[in-house]
Amino acid sequence: MAVQKSKVSRSRRGQRRSHDALVGKTLAQDPLTGETHLRHHMTPDGYFKGRQIVGAHEED
Repeated sequence: MAVQKSKVSRSRRGQRRSHDALVGKTLAQDPLTGETHLRHHMTPDGYFKGRQIVGAHEED
Protein backbone atom coordinates (compact mmCIF):
# COMPACT_ATOMS: atom_id res chain seq x y z
CA MET A 1 0.00 0.00 0.00
CA ALA A 2 1.31 3.45 -0.92
CA VAL A 3 2.14 5.74 1.99
CA GLN A 4 3.14 9.35 1.55
CA LYS A 5 6.62 10.33 2.74
CA SER A 6 5.57 13.69 4.19
CA LYS A 7 2.39 15.68 4.81
CA VAL A 8 0.93 17.58 1.86
CA SER A 9 0.28 21.19 2.83
CA ARG A 10 -3.04 22.94 2.25
CA SER A 11 -1.36 25.16 -0.33
CA ARG A 12 0.04 22.28 -2.37
CA ARG A 13 -3.24 20.36 -2.13
CA GLY A 14 -5.07 23.47 -3.40
CA GLN A 15 -2.64 23.85 -6.30
CA ARG A 16 -3.31 20.27 -7.37
CA ARG A 17 -7.08 20.81 -7.23
CA SER A 18 -7.03 24.17 -9.04
CA HIS A 19 -8.31 22.62 -12.29
CA ASP A 20 -11.14 20.58 -10.73
CA ALA A 21 -13.77 23.36 -10.77
CA LEU A 22 -17.06 22.63 -12.53
CA VAL A 23 -17.69 24.48 -15.77
CA GLY A 24 -21.10 25.11 -17.27
CA LYS A 25 -22.03 23.86 -20.72
CA THR A 26 -21.21 26.17 -23.62
CA LEU A 27 -24.39 27.30 -25.32
CA ALA A 28 -24.90 28.92 -28.71
CA GLN A 29 -27.79 30.79 -30.26
CA ASP A 30 -29.15 30.00 -33.72
CA PRO A 31 -28.92 33.13 -35.91
CA LEU A 32 -32.23 32.49 -37.69
CA THR A 33 -34.54 31.29 -34.92
CA GLY A 34 -32.69 32.71 -31.91
CA GLU A 35 -33.05 29.37 -30.15
CA THR A 36 -30.42 28.34 -27.58
CA HIS A 37 -28.67 24.99 -28.10
CA LEU A 38 -25.46 23.14 -27.32
CA ARG A 39 -22.56 24.11 -29.56
CA HIS A 40 -22.07 21.81 -32.57
CA HIS A 41 -25.60 20.40 -32.07
CA MET A 42 -28.80 21.25 -33.88
CA THR A 43 -31.68 23.03 -32.16
CA PRO A 44 -34.74 21.02 -31.06
CA ASP A 45 -36.55 22.36 -34.15
CA GLY A 46 -33.88 20.92 -36.46
CA TYR A 47 -31.91 24.09 -37.31
CA PHE A 48 -28.11 24.34 -37.46
CA LYS A 49 -26.19 27.50 -38.43
CA GLY A 50 -29.39 29.16 -39.63
CA ARG A 51 -30.42 26.31 -41.95
CA GLN A 52 -33.07 23.66 -41.37
CA ILE A 53 -31.33 20.30 -41.63
CA VAL A 54 -34.10 18.04 -40.31
CA GLY A 55 -37.70 18.36 -41.49
CA ALA A 56 -40.57 18.86 -39.09
CA HIS A 57 -42.06 15.58 -37.83
CA GLU A 58 -45.82 15.32 -38.42
CA GLU A 59 -48.15 13.00 -36.53
CA ASP A 60 -50.88 11.18 -38.51
